[in-house]
Amino acid sequence: MVVKAVLAQFEDTEVDRHFWPMVRSRQHLDRIVPEISAHPGLVLFTLVNEETRARLEDHCRQLGLPAVPALDAVTEALEAQLGQEAHGRPGRQHLMDEAYFRRVDAIHYTIAHDDGVGHENWEEADIVLAGVSRTSKTPTSIYLANRGYKTANIPIVIESPPPDALYKLRNPLVIGLTTAPDRLVQIRRNRLLSLHEDTGTSYADDERVRDEVKFARRMFADNGWPVIDVTRRSIEETAAAAIRLLGQRSGDETPSLLGSKPI
Repeated sequence: MVVKAVLAQFEDTEVDRHFWPMVRSRQHLDRIVPEISAHPGLVLFTLVNEETRARLEDHCRQLGLPAVPALDAVTEALEAQLGQEAHGRPGRQHLMDEAYFRRVDAIHYTIAHDDGVGHENWEEADIVLAGVSRTSKTPTSIYLANRGYKTANIPIVIESPPPDALYKLRNPLVIGLTTAPDRLVQIRRNRLLSLHEDTGTSYADDERVRDEVKFARRMFADNGWPVIDVTRRSIEETAAAAIRLLGQRSGDETPSLLGSKPI
């Protein structure tokens, strides 16, 4: 990711990248040195074990290749800020701790409860997102799941009211997603064009879309659900707002007290 970000600063460059992950031992390093020799270039590494990195640097000197420790500057800055030395133990960021399994569980749950599916289990969710079609419910749900939050989502359709279970939830925070009707019309028309379908349907009709948005907003207000306006928000920003709302509720501020004004 560092290399990708830096390469974006250069124009008209074609770079071959070779990736050797999980190098945690001298023996493993010795096995990949011939491959590095066969593909010479800048060696960017994140090894933290002193013996292993010293051996890599020695090999690079012999091969005449520059070697850059990508983590050193950040590690040194954190050591100074935290007042302690880094452990230098390889692979610590890949440990399958409780947070890892919580994310996996959240992802499984979220995928199984997309687009209104599985409302019988919504009480197990941390967050339930509700909104009309094309308000980024699914991608926001997946992003939240990757942050460890079990997230279900349901489309709000005028002709098909949500199941009663939605109004009886106690554990999850129900959040309404809304957007500007004009923006939503454009998104839906682009969606239809990408599918080579007729854009003259009610799905992308101006008046129809305004009625849908108004219907959803009334539902959110009637139930005291907090609302996030996604018109000018990225998925990450919408998810951050949802997490913030959840945090506010855990601090004894209930969704109804937050009101239904879009944030």
